[in-house]
Amino acid sequence: MQLADLDVFVVGNPPPGWGGRYFVFVKLTTSCGIVGYGEVYAAAVGPATMDAVIRDVFERHMAGESPENIELMFRRVYSSGFTQRPDPTVMGAFSGLEMACWDILGKARDRPIYALLGGRINPRIRSYSYLYPLPCHDLNGFWSSPDMAAESAEAMVALGFTALKFDPAGPYTIRGGHQPAMSDIELSVAFCRSLRNRIGQRADLLFGTHGQFTTAGAIRLGQRLEPFDLLWFEEPVPPDNPDALSQVASAVRIPVATGERLTTKAEFTAVLRSGGAAILQPALGRVGGILEAKKIAAIAEVFNAQMAPHLYAGPVEWAANIQLAACIPNLLMVETIQTGGEFHRKLIGDPIHWEEGFITAPTAPGLGIVFDEDLARQNPYDGTALHLEMQEEPCRYDRPNAFVGGAPPRL
Repeated sequence: MQLADLDVFVVGNPPPGWGGRYFVFVKLTTSCGIVGYGEVYAAAVGPATMDAVIRDVFERHMAGESPENIELMFRRVYSSGFTQRPDPTVMGAFSGLEMACWDILGKARDRPIYALLGGRINPRIRSYSYLYPLPCHDLNGFWSSPDMAAESAEAMVALGFTALKFDPAGPYTIRGGHQPAMSDIELSVAFCRSLRNRIGQRADLLFGTHGQFTTAGAIRLGQRLEPFDLLWFEEPVPPDNPDALSQVASAVRIPVATGERLTTKAEFTAVLRSGGAAILQPALGRVGGILEAKKIAAIAEVFNAQMAPHLYAGPVEWAANIQLAACIPNLLMVETIQTGGEFHRKLIGDPIHWEEGFITAPTAPGLGIVFDEDLARQNPYDGTALHLEMQEEPCRYDRPNAFVGGAPPRL
């Protein structure tokens, strides 16, 4: 059994667009006709260029190889071009291709992927979601409204969610860390107060940021949030500075979570060694694939840290997250997009069973999905923007910061 053919699907995400502007899926076919699917999350280049990167990685390092030889192919990619260090875009390409290899291996053996990685330890997998607007909400005003956030939280708790994430702390910009504006600090406090007043102790609150603060700014904000008993303070400083993250973790009495922009065990180990994170959030479409994430989970065990796989992408990465979650003992929870997303679920044949905040570990072979290629082709993305983009303008201190994320919904 050898890897023979590759197809790439760049799929536009219809409104409201939760999960990013588009998704990048890959399809691998073996010489004996077994098909596997994967998803690429990391892309610092446009979709057409990313398509070329994926094809180059496949043709240079994987074509003609057995899908079983994941370690060998990983080392080829990791060392490519005399680098031997993490490269987010190249590792993102490999991550999607690696997922597809595991999908093939599971199908060849008629077993879910987790059965090939140590077996199932978590039959029920706790999930969480960002707070998104309800149908009655204004899509632009929602992101700065504690009251609307509380209404959304109430609806999510009614569905069964026991953890909810929100991100009211202002812009994340290309300029690196900044001091939060007073208006952003006060809005963050107002969100936490409104949510805690509405849902009480029925759900954990997860405070999301995106690496936008200086070390001092993150400490300043985090200490204001301590009274609300948050489960985590996510990526409070830029991801390239583990020592700064460690300083925040030491000064703020909220567990620090990070990892969506890190890749490979090399970067995650640096964070763990610094003492900067209690919760790791690898994005399987960036981190190096399912096996690399399993290794990161094992390293995290040694540091008494937990795993909460990240998801702001499409449903194939979601399915891969669930396979990983089923087989690691230090799982905290996995991210979902609400209960999976209507378009997202259709793309993979709606095989994931979500009930009252928990996902049931799947039993179907491979990733457990039936990818709808026709639906993917009917929704091509023909733009040039990136999946997510950061704001160029700096944080405002003279008026409130209106910011709706890296990929605003298309109305």
